[in-house]
Amino acid sequence: MIGLKTRPLALFGAMLTVALIALFPLRLALGAFGLADEGLSAREVTGPVWWGGLGEARYGNVALGDLSAGLSPIRLFVGRARIDVVGQGGTPNESLHGALSFSRNTAGMDDVTATVPAGDAFAPVPITSIAFDDVSVHFQDGRCENAEGKVTATIAATMPQLNLPPTLSGNVRCDGGALLVPLASQAQTESIAVTIQADGKYRAVLSVRPSDASVGGALTAAGFRQVGAGYQLTVAGNF
Repeated sequence: MIGLKTRPLALFGAMLTVALIALFPLRLALGAFGLADEGLSAREVTGPVWWGGLGEARYGNVALGDLSAGLSPIRLFVGRARIDVVGQGGTPNESLHGALSFSRNTAGMDDVTATVPAGDAFAPVPITSIAFDDVSVHFQDGRCENAEGKVTATIAATMPQLNLPPTLSGNVRCDGGALLVPLASQAQTESIAVTIQADGKYRAVLSVRPSDASVGGALTAAGFRQVGAGYQLTVAGNF
């Protein structure tokens, strides 16, 4: 009789546990996983952890728009948390898709394809938006472990001293423990090398080799310094 009485109670307890896990709020999960410390924020977080939403999401100073987000249960079995994100239909960045993944000593993103506005993150380097094409990046113990995928930066014509191309692109890779995003024009006469540390600190170096030597004085006045046959402008900051 004791076994018959306790079995329904055990079954009820198991069902209650499953229900609580299934309805665990995404907002609390993001806090528990420390994603705010990684730079992810949102004006509003709704729904349960498996199928929630992020309203006006941002990564540092970069606007991501409205996103659908859900925790992958499969990755939990191997000790990793993975949150899949997809841009919501009808939003400026509805084509965004990919994932954020992390464990006790790793953090990164998987298979991200998106175009996001750069805002003034790299000012005065005139990057207006950044397009990711199947980009994956993983840091382990604060060092870039592996990186792959293509990044294209859209350049604004805000520097009258230069005739910069509309886009610069390149494939990401790890370099000296940091993530390196080497962006260059087809002619290889203009480039932007962006290095990003695990803590979000970055350094961007715009290098140009103008065909008109007479613009050298204007470039120097704009903050460039002459390096060999070209000129460089360096900015640093934190996402």
